[in-house]
Amino acid sequence: MTPEALLLSVVVAVAAGLIGSFAVMRRMSLAADPLSHVALPGIGVALALHLHPLVGAIAMLFFGALLVWALEEQSRLATETVIGVVFTAALAVGSVMTSGEDLIAALFGSVGALGWPELVFGVVAASAVIVFVLTQRNRLIVMLVSSDIARTAGINVRRLNLLYLQMFALTIALGLRYLGVLLMGALIIIPAATARRVAVNIQGMLVIASMCAVVATVSGSWLAARLHRETGPFIVVVAASGFLLSLAWRRP
Repeated sequence: MTPEALLLSVVVAVAAGLIGSFAVMRRMSLAADPLSHVALPGIGVALALHLHPLVGAIAMLFFGALLVWALEEQSRLATETVIGVVFTAALAVGSVMTSGEDLIAALFGSVGALGWPELVFGVVAASAVIVFVLTQRNRLIVMLVSSDIARTAGINVRRLNLLYLQMFALTIALGLRYLGVLLMGALIIIPAATARRVAVNIQGMLVIASMCAVVATVSGSWLAARLHRETGPFIVVVAASGFLLSLAWRRP
């Protein structure tokens, strides 16, 4: 892995750990996987128009997050329920629109050549996610406790929820290069689930989740390079191994 790719993967991993911590606390653990499927039709359209796949993925994920937000407000169903009902079909639609090596790369990720525009965009976008979580974490925590209390405190709950879902979607898009549509949700959820088991408070959970995501990404990428395999499955295996080890953790 080149230094540029390593930098991008580490920044994206930190963003995934932070955004995933609130996903786990919001009981959105099952939402990351089906939401990531929304990127596949966008990738197919982008390839058909000879655009960078990331353009289509981000556009579809942003639209998907907006639609989830709107339906959640109207139906009052749990976020993961709305995502599961609406977007599971996106995987099938995207599979029809994409084929061959492009489909495999979209599903499981492919490192490939990393250009400077993609590097700069990825670092800036991941940094935006990190800044959002760190600056809004107190508001997000209050919203987790009670939406009514958050409104009483002057927090615009609807707007904050929309912003979180958009940052969630952006994080998924940034990780598609390494893990693909099928595996990106794992990098968001597994490190956060591991951190929740071992952390003693929310601040510790954010730090540990980010560290676990970085370790899984770097270690998995190194193993994949040594064995000449795709990076995505190895990253998820390392992350899952960390979670299994956390099951033996006993808080003092």
